[in-house]
Amino acid sequence: MTRYQQVLQHLENHRSHWLVTGVAGFIGSNLLEALLKRNQKVTGLDNLSTGYRHNLEQVRELVGENAWLNFTFIEGDIRDLDACRNACKDVDYVLHEAALGSVPRSIQDPIHTNESNISGFLNMLVASRDSGVKRFIYAASSSTYGDHTALPKVESVIGLPLSPYAVTKYVNELYADVFARCYGMNSIGLRYFNVFGPRQDPNGAYAAVIPQWVAALIRNQTLYINGDGETSRDFCFIDNVIQINFLAALTEMPQAVNQIYNVAVGERTSLNRLYEMMRALLSEKFPALRAHKPVYADFRKGDVLHSQADISKAGEMLGYDPTHRIDEGLKQAMGWYTAYLTPGKEEPAAGVASASNERPDFP
Repeated sequence: MTRYQQVLQHLENHRSHWLVTGVAGFIGSNLLEALLKRNQKVTGLDNLSTGYRHNLEQVRELVGENAWLNFTFIEGDIRDLDACRNACKDVDYVLHEAALGSVPRSIQDPIHTNESNISGFLNMLVASRDSGVKRFIYAASSSTYGDHTALPKVESVIGLPLSPYAVTKYVNELYADVFARCYGMNSIGLRYFNVFGPRQDPNGAYAAVIPQWVAALIRNQTLYINGDGETSRDFCFIDNVIQINFLAALTEMPQAVNQIYNVAVGERTSLNRLYEMMRALLSEKFPALRAHKPVYADFRKGDVLHSQADISKAGEMLGYDPTHRIDEGLKQAMGWYTAYLTPGKEEPAAGVASASNERPDFP
């Protein structure tokens, strides 16, 4: 039995109280779904600035009314310490996903990025410490590697930040380390690499590349690739993210706590290859896509050319073993994309994206 199978068995047999911040967003709502399906008690905190009530309604439909009774939603902002304290009451584990995502948005508006990602993060640390939570698991980011070009990315070696967003995510790691040293708080940071999957928003200027491209392809719209298409990323399906959050929260190895881990699959996929994979998966249902061609645009400020994670530390310390590579993840996610992004739904912006080295846009 794998470590993850043991953890899932533990969840089936032991009920705990979890707080998921950013619960109405992409990753947060998927964590909520996975927890409720295993009869866990969950409190969710979200200000609904980039998360959506319809994500929560989809989870409700998927888990059923009995499981939904185990969920309490608090509409509140992590920039409000009182809201954080309220959300942390009687909580065993915190899965902190709330943040203001996007490298380009942080370059355009560094003040609000700092308020949410640093002040909000500090509020959550203080509230979690004061409530005596067992463990604080937080979404870090691969953007922390900055201008360090060596591949694959190893947790212990980073470069200079390339955006205000990257600065904020690195500061999160520093604060978590200080809280461990000063207050004995247990935390684990997860550096996400280009996560994708169901309920990832395709709309808006800061949408992540995969849902934005799927929306553009389904509608046979113009799809722009920033750069020459040879930029590459380590795309990570949402099921892998759920796995490592559970492994991190429930690890019994003291040396695995107060650490940073890469969350990816350890592979690189170019944007050109990604486009071809997605077009091939959609062409059977949308035959017009066989003639579809992308349009190439300028590289995007703040991006790095290539990113790939070394996931050996997460494997050795937590038992992390990705279940979905990019092709498997795309096949599994495509059903949701085609169901919710078909013509006649709300029109997203044209598919202009580059696959930035960051976690995707969610609250």
